[in-house]
Amino acid sequence: MAQLLSTINSPFDVKKLTVPQLEILAEEIREELISVLSKTGGHLGPNLGVVELTLAMHYVFNTPEDHFIFDVSHQAYVHKLLTGRREQFHTIRTPGGLNGFMLRTESPHDCYGAGHAGTALSAALGMAVARDRQGGKEHVVALAGDAAFTCGITYEALNNIAQSTRRLIVVLNDNEWSIDKNVGAIASYLNTIVTNPRFDYLHERAGRFVERIGGKMALRMAQKAEEAAKSMFWPSVIFEELGLKYYGPIDGHDVATLIKTFEFLKTQHRPVLLHVLTQKGKGFEPALHKQKKFHGLGPYDPETGETKPLGRRTYSEVFADTMVKLANMDKRAVAITAAMPNGTALDRFQPHHPDRYFDVGIAEEHAVLFAAGLATKGFKPFCAIYSTFLQRSVDPIIHDVCLQNLPVVFCMDRGGLSGDDGPTHHGLFDISYLRGIPNIVHMVPKDEDELADMLFTAMQHNGPIAVRYPRGVGPGTPVKDVPRAIPIGQAELLQHGEHDRVAFFALGALVPMAQDAAAKLEGEGVSSAVINARFAKPIDMAMLEFYARSVDVIVTLEDHVLMGGFGSAVLEALSNLGLSTPVVRIGWPDQFIEHGKPEALRAKYGITVEALMDKLIPVLGKKMAERFRTGAARG
Repeated sequence: MAQLLSTINSPFDVKKLTVPQLEILAEEIREELISVLSKTGGHLGPNLGVVELTLAMHYVFNTPEDHFIFDVSHQAYVHKLLTGRREQFHTIRTPGGLNGFMLRTESPHDCYGAGHAGTALSAALGMAVARDRQGGKEHVVALAGDAAFTCGITYEALNNIAQSTRRLIVVLNDNEWSIDKNVGAIASYLNTIVTNPRFDYLHERAGRFVERIGGKMALRMAQKAEEAAKSMFWPSVIFEELGLKYYGPIDGHDVATLIKTFEFLKTQHRPVLLHVLTQKGKGFEPALHKQKKFHGLGPYDPETGETKPLGRRTYSEVFADTMVKLANMDKRAVAITAAMPNGTALDRFQPHHPDRYFDVGIAEEHAVLFAAGLATKGFKPFCAIYSTFLQRSVDPIIHDVCLQNLPVVFCMDRGGLSGDDGPTHHGLFDISYLRGIPNIVHMVPKDEDELADMLFTAMQHNGPIAVRYPRGVGPGTPVKDVPRAIPIGQAELLQHGEHDRVAFFALGALVPMAQDAAAKLEGEGVSSAVINARFAKPIDMAMLEFYARSVDVIVTLEDHVLMGGFGSAVLEALSNLGLSTPVVRIGWPDQFIEHGKPEALRAKYGITVEALMDKLIPVLGKKMAERFRTGAARG
């Protein structure tokens, strides 16, 4: 069993171990990751790949005095195990348990929170400059995967490092993957560094360097990984041109060499970049053979790696399958992803239309601008980007797409809660950050079939248009063979009575809640109308005005923050109409929502039928009393 791991309560305990013990500890950590995540789900592959690297960092450096900044930070599980959170590790990504990413409020060893790519180098530089100004001695280490080097923010940081600080260690964790296989010139460039035949010439020079910093034993260990030992120094890489001394590539699973290298890098008084080669999923055969699946997944069988089938298509899969239909129908349709072909399910589209599929890497701003350029030449680009990641592209959405009224379609996966991933991934802000932009249309489907219809509608629309849809499976509504267009801004009346006193205007995933609330009111003798709003912008003004003039209360429901969301848009519309009909709004509060199961989080924050009724009944009762008083006065 995990005898060594059970003794690790802080990084200080790691430093007591010998190199052979560290190698044993690495295997125990892998067993712990595989066992725990089989129950909770999580980012298994990335963490299996950085076990030795994280051990070496904690062996050499001293957190929390020294600072580790993990890009994205989904690969920080090993760091959590080594920094006093071992006994809580079984709670990771569960309600009230450890977060799946770095979280400043969780531990002093988590010096910087993250969840999106490309943030590590800029944040680390800020810390290094602050240290320099304050006269500190601590080390700052930024760990970023090769996928992060397809992100523009990373290069903005690289452009500033050498002129801003004299001490910063950047670790490039090169495993050739983000979630999918990395693409583009940078991925090819890093591969060239590793495979260039000039390494044969530099091999002896590399050996002398390893031996100098670590002795003959380190040299023998480095030679066990021939590819990694080909060179410890490459004089003409782009990083040198940007002012960082480049070392590597070295074997990211050789603890002894990693330790000696970090000890050497600690002595350098200039920014340095260490290129480390790791194997994503190392130690678990299913993760090695299915890299995309084991980047991040739900519970699985720890022996076979098999997961339970969902039973029906996810919204992402419905999106991708509909895209195939649209591309078959219209040669203008193209699909764009920002390093998320698996997450957005566009890997289902790519085999059908490889010449109309584009993966631009972790570069959401570029994806939007690229789409704008395609649109000017008559193409119909569909940008499939998670709602939380599209936040990065607000400026090009405004300046390049909407200002020019270009027909780009924003397909916002994970619109709403992202469950166990937590606040960095919840898609709760897109209505707010999009609806104030002129020219854009914003749609939200209630089920899978309506998603297909909305994508078809977007194909026909000659201007910017967005559709948000949830993570996971829908209600199971069959999708028509041929989608049909929905008139822009037209809501759908799902039910009504002769004397409705309440009108529910619901968006997307909360339409069933509106129907349940209406049924409950019906049981109390109160008739109500249920409207599938479908559009966050433009709102169906005719439908809204009709019910605002005829009912006692309007209720809005949205899987989105209330601040600036759909309910706010309804209030604004009523104000413009000069109507004072009371509005009860159901949605998320003005705060960041923690990780957890969606149903539990909805119960906690009042997004349930019961909470809705608690808000509605007092307002409805007040309107009944007012109506009675008005009637009595007239009598």
